[in-house]
Amino acid sequence: MRFKKIIFFGLVFLLGFFCLKQVVFSGALGQDCLWENIEQGEKTLSRDEYRQLLERCKAFYEQKSEELEKDISKTEAEKKTLSDAIYSFQRKIQNLQYQINQSNVMIKDLGQQIGNTETSIEKTGWKIEEVKGRLRVLLRAKYEEDQKSTIEILLGEETLSGFFDNLVALEALNVKTQDLLANIKDLKTDLEDQKQTMDSEKKDLENLVTIKELQKQESAREKAQQEYFLQLTEKEYQKYVAEQKEATEKATKIGNLLFELIQVPEGGIKFEDAVEIAKSISSQTGVRAAFSLAVLWQETRIGKLKGGCYLRNVTTGDGVYIKTGNLAPKTMKPTRDVSPFLKIVKSLNDAGFLQTDAFHTPVSCCMITNGSYFGWGGAMGPAQFIASTWMLYKDEIEQKTGQIPANPWSVRDAFFANALYLRDLGASAQTYSAEIRAALRYFGCTSSWCQRNYGNPVMNVANCFQEYIDKGSMSVICQESIF
Repeated sequence: MRFKKIIFFGLVFLLGFFCLKQVVFSGALGQDCLWENIEQGEKTLSRDEYRQLLERCKAFYEQKSEELEKDISKTEAEKKTLSDAIYSFQRKIQNLQYQINQSNVMIKDLGQQIGNTETSIEKTGWKIEEVKGRLRVLLRAKYEEDQKSTIEILLGEETLSGFFDNLVALEALNVKTQDLLANIKDLKTDLEDQKQTMDSEKKDLENLVTIKELQKQESAREKAQQEYFLQLTEKEYQKYVAEQKEATEKATKIGNLLFELIQVPEGGIKFEDAVEIAKSISSQTGVRAAFSLAVLWQETRIGKLKGGCYLRNVTTGDGVYIKTGNLAPKTMKPTRDVSPFLKIVKSLNDAGFLQTDAFHTPVSCCMITNGSYFGWGGAMGPAQFIASTWMLYKDEIEQKTGQIPANPWSVRDAFFANALYLRDLGASAQTYSAEIRAALRYFGCTSSWCQRNYGNPVMNVANCFQEYIDKGSMSVICQESIF
């Protein structure tokens, strides 16, 4: 009874808690984050206001998903408690049924024994009557002998001793018959006592069966009640699961909208967001998300490292270092990248995606090795695409993302560009040799030095990212390497 009260009040608490949460989540922010309001906001709000709304709503649905996960865990524990109780009652019912079956077998056996005993008692009664009849005959004969006169005795017997022998024989037979009668009566008494004992045992067993049946019925009622509570809990559990799924889907959907709007923020992209974007894009390109992230990490620490130069001379491709203002030779290859770079920046400014001109947009500087300049700079955004390569993938990126024009400094566009390029370099085969070869070609160098200083670090970090994707966490060594 106490257990039932605990379950009842527990369910009342859960229902009350669920209703309270509904009130909290149906407040002003919950109203703003209804999907129809988000879609309306895209049309009525400014770009910055819409971005702020998306950020708030993404955080709102992520928090809601976390809260619902806690509710799911609590409800799972409640389900287990109820399932354990149902199992316990089921075993109790089975045990009671076994006891009832055993008692019924014993009752049936006693019934047969009682029947046999009654038959024996009946036969013994007949035997007693038979012996009584014989005894009556003997007593009558003895009485008749006792009533004879001396003359009758002398005339009837050849000798006097014969008379006395006959009388003694009758007396002996009479004693034996009476002994037999006493023994038979004792037997009947014993049989009647046995029957009475068995009747009592049978009655006790029948009462026990009645009690067990009542206990079984009570256990069945308790089991049915727990099953009812379990059904209620299961409904709540499924409701929480559905709501969490909806909240997670909305958070992901809003995140995708947000990724379409944002450029790389100060401090780089949130690690968790980067992983989710890479996983989403991996399903469309076939490039392993962990490998794609590793290349982005090697290039810009996934957006944390900005380009260090500004283009200044479109004819020579020279620029300046942003921090010092000093000359930065070979900032961008003029015959290959300057013209498409100018077009990219202009189209992004025209669309409102950039607010800087081509000469104040950060790009990578030319590498210096042993005092000598190595290749050219000019790579853009988290994926570090040079302008000419970006133009090769521009149309496909726009087709994948739906955002026109494609933006090298947009998170999602940069991630797509990275994955599409790696795909075309053979990384979609997802073997170690295919991936490290693609990484080196992405870097533009396949020498042993490049493999040691670029390819190997990429593959090591890819293992760390894969560990996080598979387990939701990574080793301390990986954390130190990546963060």
